Amino acid sequence: MLDVRGGVATAPAALPGRRTVPWPWAVGVVMVAVASALVLAGTQWLNSPAVSAWRTVFLAITVQALPFLLLGTVLSGAINAFVPADLFTRILPRRPALAVPVAGAAGVVLPGCECASVPVANSLIRRGVTPAAAFAFLLSAPAINPVVLTATAVAFPGSPAMVVARLLASLATAAAMGWLWLWLGREEWLRPTVRHTGHQPGHHRWTEFRRGFQHDFLHAGGFLVLGAMAAATFNVTVPRTVLDTFSGSPWLSVLFLTALAVLLAVCSEADAFVAASLSGFSPTARLAFLVVGPMVDLKLIALQAGTFGRAFALRFSTATTVVAVAVSVLIGGVLL
Repeated sequence: MLDVRGGVATAPAALPGRRTVPWPWAVGVVMVAVASALVLAGTQWLNSPAVSAWRTVFLAITVQALPFLLLGTVLSGAINAFVPADLFTRILPRRPALAVPVAGAAGVVLPGCECASVPVANSLIRRGVTPAAAFAFLLSAPAINPVVLTATAVAFPGSPAMVVARLLASLATAAAMGWLWLWLGREEWLRPTVRHTGHQPGHHRWTEFRRGFQHDFLHAGGFLVLGAMAAATFNVTVPRTVLDTFSGSPWLSVLFLTALAVLLAVCSEADAFVAASLSGFSPTARLAFLVVGPMVDLKLIALQAGTFGRAFALRFSTATTVVAVAVSVLIGGVLL
């Protein structure tokens, strides 16, 4: 059951002595257990060409992405525990219009799952940072940090233009959304909640690091497993005629991969490997997948709704999708 307080639906607290497990991780564990049981049972259809192809794609995506996911969550946990919480309030310009691009560029210092950017942005707002700058940081941090850009370079070997295009398109989208909030945003759309990121006085920093790393890795790892499974299923089961229908049209291919990015909700450290596997689509369409995914997906919409309110999440996610697609098409058309 849900407890509704002040218009916000909250889940009941966990029972004492029981640990909650992020549902994507739990689903991944269940799926792995089922697959292992089928192997041990000697099920013959597991050796069929389709299943073998699915297993190959799934393992390729997971094995390639896992080191970057691990590195990103380690760095994210370290920043959460050891970097002062008021760092950005000291370095951002006081003028909101200038603070937006600076905050967007500052996203490079927060490697890790995009889920971490939501509570960080909320913390910045509570510490006096203008919401426009906080939202620019929220959008850029998961997409332009060194871990993600390095993963993109590895996923697209010999194609540095894709890395540059992702960096520029993500920065441009984050800055555009920050300025758009300055122009059209309303404070009544926000419902900041009391959340803390960063070190809390009296708490052991290494304990905070361990908890932050554990949460981010389990949470993002679960989505990585589900995203890899979905991508493998997509590659194996979707008929080539359907793919040709979308991939043959420049606009349909962009819109199709945009929708796919929202639905798959793959962690930003891993999405480049999923995009690289979609080789039938144009580079611009895959760029849209890489730009939209870390900024708008189902789990982020839920996190934003829970943190800032549904009114904000609906408007912000819709506007971000439109801006991200437009910027991706523009930059992709020039660089790719």
